[in-house]
Amino acid sequence: MSFSESPARPSAPAILVGVDLGLPHFDAELEELGLLAQTAGLEPVARIVCKRKAPDAALFIGKGKADEIKALAEQTGATEVLFDQALSPAQQRNLERHLDRPVNDRTLLILEIFAQRARSHEGKLQVELARLQYVSTRLVRRWSHLERQTGGAGVRGGPGEKQIELDRRMIGDAIKRTRERLEKVKRQRQTQRRRRERQGSFNISLVGYTNAGKTTLFNGLVKARAYAANQLFATLDTTTRQLYLGEAGGTVSLSDTVGFIRELPHGLIDAFQATLQEAADADLLLHVVDAANPNYPEQIAEVQRVLHEIGASDVPQLLVFNKIDLLDPSQQPLQASDLFELEGVQVPRVFVSGRTSAGLPALRQQLAQQLSQRNAQALPLDHKPEIRETFV
Repeated sequence: MSFSESPARPSAPAILVGVDLGLPHFDAELEELGLLAQTAGLEPVARIVCKRKAPDAALFIGKGKADEIKALAEQTGATEVLFDQALSPAQQRNLERHLDRPVNDRTLLILEIFAQRARSHEGKLQVELARLQYVSTRLVRRWSHLERQTGGAGVRGGPGEKQIELDRRMIGDAIKRTRERLEKVKRQRQTQRRRRERQGSFNISLVGYTNAGKTTLFNGLVKARAYAANQLFATLDTTTRQLYLGEAGGTVSLSDTVGFIRELPHGLIDAFQATLQEAADADLLLHVVDAANPNYPEQIAEVQRVLHEIGASDVPQLLVFNKIDLLDPSQQPLQASDLFELEGVQVPRVFVSGRTSAGLPALRQQLAQQLSQRNAQALPLDHKPEIRETFV
């Protein structure tokens, strides 16, 4: 069975651990880690938060806190421990020996969720590559079978080859094969993009933090039935549909992409490069924000960080503040659209509810303006009509 075909893990009690290292985005309530655990099929039964100036080299949290976690695990019956930060292979191995139970970090949790949710051939390949890369760094004497083998029959002397070396070579070969298959998919996507460019298509990509409501908004705009749920990473595969904008008398290509999250593993960003390239090649990004989430400024910053990393930071954006139906009456926007400062630039913002369709006419009007502006720029100068600038 390939990594990307792993079955959903059964529900199991788990302890959540967070270490405050003085970083501004620290989640003291471990709320997001809890959502990730539940999405992966785990049941958080206890949460522990500690503060350190720097991680302990051996156990990340220090021996005293490790003893406390072990006692709590025995008390609650927890069979797994989840850390909100990335652990080094040595720290993970030492913690498992000390706690006598599996220890995993945020990175592996996200990888497992992606493995459960990937549906398309491309998505499965991307997840498999990311997990293979993750596992390849954790072959340092983690399992008891990694002892040195004896030489083959008829071979005199020689200690033989370590099992770890065989495992590393097998994983290396699997990574190479998966990369080659992904390159083929990437070439196919490039062919599709060139075809759209020749047709003069205006390409719009939905981006945003996971669970911001991108797919629900996508369904509302194009009347599609893409899977949407109130959970993290409900969908991973890119879906593209044509959206007719009667206000501009034209059609645009609208793509729903994978959601971002804080500390998204770099392996996933690399593996999903073919999918994320949709955003980098777009003419306009619809940056969907969960307006009802009090941490939305941090989520916006995280999305911007990933956009910079994939080379999409220069693509024009339209901010879509979604889920206004969940806001208190006192927090409701006074107007359907305004301007929002994003990295020192004023960009248009629209307030909508993908669930109730509130604000969608204003959003369509903004998209029509963008399409009309692009079409006008494609005309000879003496044929251009006057158009009000949308971006400031």
